[in-house]
Amino acid sequence: MFPEELGWPLRLWIDEFVDWLVINYGDVFEAAADSVLFLLVGLEQGLRALPWWLVVLAVAGIAWHASRRVGLAVGLAAVMLLIGSLGLWDKAMQTLALMIVAIAVTVILGIPTGILAARSDRFRALLLPVLDLMQTMPSFVYLIPAVMLFGLGKVSAILATVIYAVPPLIRLTDLGIRQVDPEVLEASQSFGASPRQTLLGVQLPLALPSIMAGINQSIMMALAMVVIASMIGARGLGEEVLQGLQRQEPGTGFAGGLAIVALAILFDRISQAYGRRSQRHRTVEG
Repeated sequence: MFPEELGWPLRLWIDEFVDWLVINYGDVFEAAADSVLFLLVGLEQGLRALPWWLVVLAVAGIAWHASRRVGLAVGLAAVMLLIGSLGLWDKAMQTLALMIVAIAVTVILGIPTGILAARSDRFRALLLPVLDLMQTMPSFVYLIPAVMLFGLGKVSAILATVIYAVPPLIRLTDLGIRQVDPEVLEASQSFGASPRQTLLGVQLPLALPSIMAGINQSIMMALAMVVIASMIGARGLGEEVLQGLQRQEPGTGFAGGLAIVALAILFDRISQAYGRRSQRHRTVEG
């Protein structure tokens, strides 16, 4: 056996730290959870209240705006009709609302963190091991601190999803900014641009294709958490898959899984289309 005197009580330290957070900042977490829940419930109710045909038309319109391709717009409209034909429209709207909020939080946290990492080598050196840990940690582990801080429900599901999905966005934002041609930066500085003007007017526009690729990867990782998040009370398509497993109903689980794949195709094609569009704009400007 490994000698006990060489062990260190990591589990105890983590438990004490979480207890300390709950005791000292429980009100802060509760206020944050209430704000996120209010936004999520409002969005979910709004999506479920909309006529189904209006949602289908909205998806087709977004797809056309992203790609300028009628074929993609029609195809994604058909994807939404497939979800409805499976009898999972309401659950899909619940999942869609959760995804929108989770990806919005991911973007709000991920892009500024990636910018900071690109502008500070010291911060980047400290951040990379944390990102490595976040990407290699089993996704189920993220449910534990989320439930400890916010309890069972949608807010915990969003927190776990954000933790799991944010690393690729941070990495690709950092990479995109660092890959901007130094000569372009020198040219902007020679014209008297401030660091802020260089960032907003040169680096971010040129790094946009890489940032869009990061958003695309984050969306796919967030969708991968849908089923797992259902285990802590998140409603939606993941709940359908979980019920199929618990009740030994393969048809229920397969239908839920097919609807999740349909949403994945929807998000993937739209985000990729916007990424290609930003790449074309970059090429034209170059």
